[in-house]
Parts: sequence; C-alpha cells; structure tokens
Amino acid sequence: MAEEAHTDYSLNNPDTLTKYKQAAQISHKALEFVTGLCIEGAKIVDICERGDKFLEDEIAKVYKGKKISKGFGHPTTVSPTSYVTPYTPLKTDAEEAAVELKPAEVIKIQLGAQIDGFCAIVCDTIVIPSEKNENDKHPGREAELLLATHWANELLLRLMLPPGTLVTGTDDEKNKAAAQKPYTQAKINQLLEKVVKSYDCSLVENTTCWLFDRNEIEGKKKLILAPGEGVKGEGLPEIGEVWGVEMGVSLGTGKVKTLNNRPTLHRRTTTTYGLKRPSSRATLSEVVKKFGTFPFSLRQLEDERAAKVGVVECVRGNVLRQYEVVGDKDNAPVARLFSTVSITKNGITRLAAPPSPDLEQYKTDKKITDEEVLKILEQPIAKNTGAKSKNKKKKKKSAKKADEEEEAESSEEE
Repeated sequence: MAEEAHTDYSLNNPDTLTKYKQAAQISHKALEFVTGLCIEGAKIVDICERGDKFLEDEIAKVYKGKKISKGFGHPTTVSPTSYVTPYTPLKTDAEEAAVELKPAEVIKIQLGAQIDGFCAIVCDTIVIPSEKNENDKHPGREAELLLATHWANELLLRLMLPPGTLVTGTDDEKNKAAAQKPYTQAKINQLLEKVVKSYDCSLVENTTCWLFDRNEIEGKKKLILAPGEGVKGEGLPEIGEVWGVEMGVSLGTGKVKTLNNRPTLHRRTTTTYGLKRPSSRATLSEVVKKFGTFPFSLRQLEDERAAKVGVVECVRGNVLRQYEVVGDKDNAPVARLFSTVSITKNGITRLAAPPSPDLEQYKTDKKITDEEVLKILEQPIAKNTGAKSKNKKKKKKSAKKADEEEEAESSEEE
C-alpha cells in the first residue's frame, strides 16, 4: 500500500511530461486567441476577461470526470509599453478599466494553464498594428528592441544547457565535455549584455528565471538577470528539471520603479496565519479552492469589491503574496518573453514558448558582432532525435545568417 501511495512526479514519469505538454497546448491556444484580441482601441480589462474565459473553457475539456486538479497557472495579463510586470486591471477601478491599447504600442501578453499542478506559462511581446508597422514591418528602435529580446532569449536557453548534454563521440569526448564547468550566473549576464548592447538596449533589472515543480512556479533555484544591489541568483539548471525562463529587455537603462497602480495579481504562500476578519477568511478560502498556489487576479474572484477588502489582511499576514506593478524607470518601451522548458539528456524542450518571429520583418542596421556569442547561437538546444519539423518554412535562421541576408538586402537597395 505504501508503494501505491508514492507517485513519482519527476520527468522520469512520462505522465508528468504529458501533463506539462497538455497544459502548454492550452496555453498556446489561449495566447493565439488573446493576441487576436489585441487591436487599437481594445480595453485591456476586456481582453483579460475574455482570455480567462477561453482558458477556463479549454481546461474544462481535458481529464473530464477524473479526480485531478487543473486550472489557471497564470491569469491573462496584458502589460502596456513601459510596464515590466504582468498587468491585469479591475472592472471596479474605473480609471484603469478604461485603459485602451494604442497603435504601435509594445505590449506583453502572459498567461498559463496547469494540469495536476504542472504549470505551463508563456509570454509574448507584440506590437499593436498601425500605419508605422503596416504589413507587419518593424522599423528602427522597435525592431531593435524585439531583435535584442529574441536573440538574448535564444542565447539564454543555450547557456542554461548543462555541459556536455549535446556532445556526441567517444566516451572520453563526452566525459571531457561533461567535466567542463557550467556558465556561472555572472558569465551568463555578461554574455547577455553583449547581445542587448548590440542593439543599444538593456536587460531589465532583476529579470528572474525560476525552477518549476509540481504546484510551485518559484522553486529553490533561480537565475537573476541584471541583478540589482544585494540581489543574487541561486543554483544552476540541471537535467531532469523544468524551468520558467524569462527575458526582459528595455530601450532605456533597464532600471525599474514601482508604479502607483493597485496590485491586483496575488499568489498563495506556504505561510499559515490566523486571519481575524471574516472577509479575509472568505477570500483566502476562495483562493485556495480555485487557484491553489498559482497566481490569480482579484477580478477572478466572485465579488471583486469584497476581494479588494479581504486581500488586505491576507497580504499583511503573508498568506498571500502581492505582486507590485513595476515599470521601466525611464518610461521606455519594454519587451518580455517567457517560456516553460524541460531539460533532459537530449537537451532543452520548449514546452510552452512564444511563436517564432519572422526575422525578415525587423529592419535595422545593428547586429550582433561578438564571435563568442555568435558561436553559441549557432549551437542547437537539443539533439536531433529524427523527428521531422512540421513547419520547415518557419524554421529560424541563425543570427549570423540573418545578418548576412540583411546586409545583402541593404547592398541591393543601395
């Protein structure tokens, strides 16, 4: 009986990976749906509500009739141009509920689903259509921001690979490669800085990648990019782990500030505290039942106004964590990407990830020239296991090849 009670929730259990992939499939569908809603004049609060309804409906379609927890891994959030953190306004805050998307605005969409506590979160950055980016062309600084974010993210994934993971050859060659030291967090930051500086951009201060676990999206290990004073990461990625990989890039200095907006995104902690107010206890009870330990928006609770009151003591008693609304200190445009990835003996698998961009749409003279960075970007993130790509036409070009083609196009235009 004791053996039956123990369940292996690691990636060694194929069922774990299946649940991650199912959650990711839902997240991808929802991201595509929400992206389609993001047009000039659309209200952010309406987009968030429709995104959550879509997520809810898709989640309800899987594991019907089975005693398995499932639900939101992250509510739908739509962050305006200079906002760094996920943003989800309330209908009962009139001023914020009226916020509409503007043409040519750089926005960040983040959301996620979880199946049996295995969460797949994804974030993409898009530009609201306008005459400026007609036919999906992205000129100047806008292009540089998106390119810097894309290539920094690609580099980070390669730097996260444990040494020797993809090496083929003799046992001696494999052992030699595996014996190499992994990239330190300081070295990772140094190389990422080279990428973003190539496009006159900056890493966003304290951008954090977390180890994921069952019912936990902020595990014991974390990578911190552009750490602020007194802040440091803990641990490095290893085979058999799932990580939430975040990349944040700014057209300004990358420094951040806390905004005056009401914090509406919260998450339950492991702290226990004797709540005194009935409204606080009611709020916490609803949170535990609906969202477990995953992030939620106050607008997702049954009574939004009551939730705004009930959450106060919960935050003060540290039974709920409050996510402050943070923005770029210079009010400069910020781009963010978030991927949920698994690390196995065959390399990194993007479980939930933003769609691959069409690099031909980004027009700029700037490019990555650092040879060390370019060499790393040429490397794959996983072994070729023989599976054919379903969409060869959309296969990404390497950084070097993309730059060469841009140069050729420029020469023809001259």
